[in-house]
Amino acid sequence: MRNARPGRWRYVLLGALVLVADGGGRLARAADAPAASTAGEILVEPSTLHCVAVRWPITGDANENATIQVHYRKAGDAQWKPAYPLFRTRPDPHPENKTPAVRVPGGWMFAGSVVALAPQTDYEVKLALKDPDGGDAERTVAMRTIGEPVEPPGMRVRHVTPGDGGGAGTEADPFRGLPAAVAAAEPGDILLLRAGTYTLKETLALKRSGEPGKPIILRGAGSAGDAATILDGGGTYQTKGVLLGAQGVRHVWVEDLTLRGKQYAIAANGASNWVIRRCAFRDVEKGFTAHNGGYAQSRGHFIADNVFTGPTAWPRTKGIEAYTATYMSGAGHVVCYNRLENLGDGIHGTGYGNLSASDFHNNDVHIATDDGIETDYGETNVRVFHNRIVNVAHGVSAQPAMGGPIYVFRNVIYNATYSPFKLHNHTTGVLIFHNTSLRAGPCWPIQPATETVNNVRTRNNLFLGTKGTALTTTGRMRGCDFDADGYGGFTGPLAAWNGKTYKSPADAKAAGQLYAARGAFLIDPARCFASGLLPPTDPDVEYRGPTLDFRLKDGSDALDKGEPLPNFNDGFAGAAPDLGAIELGAAPPQYGPRPRAK
Repeated sequence: MRNARPGRWRYVLLGALVLVADGGGRLARAADAPAASTAGEILVEPSTLHCVAVRWPITGDANENATIQVHYRKAGDAQWKPAYPLFRTRPDPHPENKTPAVRVPGGWMFAGSVVALAPQTDYEVKLALKDPDGGDAERTVAMRTIGEPVEPPGMRVRHVTPGDGGGAGTEADPFRGLPAAVAAAEPGDILLLRAGTYTLKETLALKRSGEPGKPIILRGAGSAGDAATILDGGGTYQTKGVLLGAQGVRHVWVEDLTLRGKQYAIAANGASNWVIRRCAFRDVEKGFTAHNGGYAQSRGHFIADNVFTGPTAWPRTKGIEAYTATYMSGAGHVVCYNRLENLGDGIHGTGYGNLSASDFHNNDVHIATDDGIETDYGETNVRVFHNRIVNVAHGVSAQPAMGGPIYVFRNVIYNATYSPFKLHNHTTGVLIFHNTSLRAGPCWPIQPATETVNNVRTRNNLFLGTKGTALTTTGRMRGCDFDADGYGGFTGPLAAWNGKTYKSPADAKAAGQLYAARGAFLIDPARCFASGLLPPTDPDVEYRGPTLDFRLKDGSDALDKGEPLPNFNDGFAGAAPDLGAIELGAAPPQYGPRPRAK
């Protein structure tokens, strides 16, 4: 038997039959498979602005000692750089988690991303499978990050003004009203909407798609911030219906518009390649809804520099509320630099098509009475990074992750009243690196009732609270690997883990149950941040993100405590990486909409 500390997977090898001990001592048949590995065909996932990703199925490796190392370089460079190894997914057998994307008969699905890349750049990624029992293999794949969508040359501008029909679309004789303009729109057209209010009593149905290099663009004259061009459904977020409907429609851009006055602002289920940029969504229940399209069908939505404003208030008094900014399935999507305020969920996950190879980054979440950002039902290579999340029930949710990896890194979270990270519904495959969380109460409660939490890995996070047990868990933690995190401000034991309590980091490390390598670190909140930032004492207060400065103080206990993670903390200053989201001396990232280029 290969020993492992309780709470981790253990394996009993009986010939070729592999039995799995689930951490509670119960055995179940896993697979009849050889010890040696056999490499399958690599699937290159859709790229984003800053990340590329792969899935690599490996059969065999019954004793799980194979690894896949990753190196990358810009095309043409001589030097290879190390990246984080590919992640071995472990699908949970629970019905919530039955997705074929991470299941390999007689073997394993490995998956992983290279992050922090330059946009619109060619890269080479080298993958090296190593197995002491045989089957070593090496592959090099060429990949390219995308750039932000740029208006293609040769687009035809067609003019639109508020009205009830007619017009030729010229500057002298514009279309009068959007229905007339949309009915005449063809791939390669820009519908330039002049300032004013376009009242839509019925759904404006887009039935024609654009084409690659020839999108159909609906663009307001001026900035959405000054409400110059308004699409108005004539009601409120409680008014049933859809403002802009586009089932299965592709290659449509919506820019510089204010959308308001219907339950759904844009419903584009099964659609792909939408760009929504610099728009304001107000008085709607859901901003951009685009689920029901699976991995191959729905690709490449780009949602950037928008403001989504809902009606919710802080503190939460109404339970879970339905208001959300985006609700998408598919792969290759980017949701970045948005302001998400007074919502139920800032970014909503969906099981209607699931999500892979997509990025949620540099968003500013202010009040989400449920989840700031959801990766729920994410399959592989969903990445959440550089977000600021303030006044929420849960910071980032993985309820569930379907196998992973779901990467959650370098986010700042303040006043998450339930938990900074929600790991419910038998979730499996979440990597939580270099985040900073400050909350009232225990530093990090993980409370999935009687469910399991599977294959979750943490490194270099900073968790500050005000009382209670620092890390408290319910349910059953299985196959989890927590290490090198910092905790401060709690008044009770360090951890309650799989039914046992550990008073201190030394106790946990000595028992070999939790934080057994580097261990956990104790952090003094009073000397942690240069601004003097402390955890919230009253969770009912509405805190303001721009007033919160998460930069570390010189002399903080969080300095030089982290573990080097290739590609996630390259170029750190000092003897080792710092804990938390922002390395000492680094500037905070941009949160929310960027100033418009002149």
